[in-house]
Amino acid sequence: MNMRVTTPELRSPTRLNGSEEDRSLPGGAIPLHNALKDRLHTQLLGRIDLEVMGSMKPERLREELGVLTERLLVESGAALNAQERKRMIQDIQDEIMGLGPLEPLLADPTVSDILVNGPNQVFVERRGRLELTEVTFSDSDHLMKIIDKIVSRIGRRVDESSPMVDARLPDGSRVNAIIPPLALDGPVLSIRRFAVVPLTVNDLIDRRSLPPVVAALLQAMVKAKINILISGGTGTGKTTLLNVLSAAIPASERIVTIEDAAELQLQQRHVVRLETRPPNIEGKGEVSQRALVRNSLRMRPDRVILGEVRGAEVLDMLQAMNTGHEGSMATVHANSPRDALTRLENMAGYGGAVISEDAMRQQVSSAINAVVQLSRLNDGRRKLISLMEVTGMEGSVITMQEVFRFHQTGIDAEGKVVGHFRATGVRPKFMERLKAFGQTVSDDTFEPNLIYE
Repeated sequence: MNMRVTTPELRSPTRLNGSEEDRSLPGGAIPLHNALKDRLHTQLLGRIDLEVMGSMKPERLREELGVLTERLLVESGAALNAQERKRMIQDIQDEIMGLGPLEPLLADPTVSDILVNGPNQVFVERRGRLELTEVTFSDSDHLMKIIDKIVSRIGRRVDESSPMVDARLPDGSRVNAIIPPLALDGPVLSIRRFAVVPLTVNDLIDRRSLPPVVAALLQAMVKAKINILISGGTGTGKTTLLNVLSAAIPASERIVTIEDAAELQLQQRHVVRLETRPPNIEGKGEVSQRALVRNSLRMRPDRVILGEVRGAEVLDMLQAMNTGHEGSMATVHANSPRDALTRLENMAGYGGAVISEDAMRQQVSSAINAVVQLSRLNDGRRKLISLMEVTGMEGSVITMQEVFRFHQTGIDAEGKVVGHFRATGVRPKFMERLKAFGQTVSDDTFEPNLIYE
């Protein structure tokens, strides 16, 4: 079925005067390109059958849009060369089928973050470094349309009454948007990318995020149902490591994941994914992480995985870990393993529970068996910098012992961090549990004289 288009009455695009910027993009100057694209887009939407368009397969729709845009360009008399014409067709296709100017960035596998600071400034992160791109939007309204398209897909909204929103793309990438009046210079959009094919433990080893011996130890810990807390700052790879470690969970177990914005990409067959819900425009209907954690315990999970511990749900998470849901995992924002446990204590107070500090610390020390600390180094690389075991309580203090750490020794001529991994020589107490679950880890793993690059 072909989409039909009537002959549009397009005027020839206005030429740039000498005062306007004529930056050289593939496709000509930015203002001229955007003006013509907007005009073609409006004409095209006014002359196609949207019902027919919605029923077409993406490949066929893209092909039809290309044909119709080509026809409109010919009829408009626009003076474009072959490269400019190709780009215009691509931009129109992206505008109607995808996220407009962001589509080339979303298709680039080297881009890990897309940061839109208003319609005229878009940064990306590649290999841990921020770069300014030439991508722009026509105006703030154009950017708002893209934001609306993203959030409406999952039934959320963003407007003056609710100017902040968390959402996600179909591939699991996390999206945050904040608009005026809170954002003073126009709508701001942040996209945290996730790989279409999830990373594996071998990928982390190849990138030297952690050595093979530590990877093998972590996998054995997951199989032995040791409760693990993954700690780190923003962008240190906490969710990535959680995904990687979850691959070691046996396929026979039932897993329930709980997140604010669904990011986890577990590969097991028996996974139940839960996501929080914000309040509606009347301020009602909110479903918090705490409510989901409580509900998940009635769903007969073998393991509960929290994408990130943020507040009062920590109480229910600790109780779950202490009452038969061993092997559960979560992430938390913290700068050190000790800070991570302190944050759990502090967040427990958000729920209004009447419990002494000692009792709270006892809950934490008995629930969390190990803390994995991640860091983003000065060169942008993400590394596991510490693996610590929680050994219990000594008086009113939670006791911990470090098993592995990353030593930074300097920076090379290219600005890359130089260092090595080394065991501390401490044999963790959970080794007995590993043996009980049939997980063999050599004592040589903890030899402090061995250095791992």
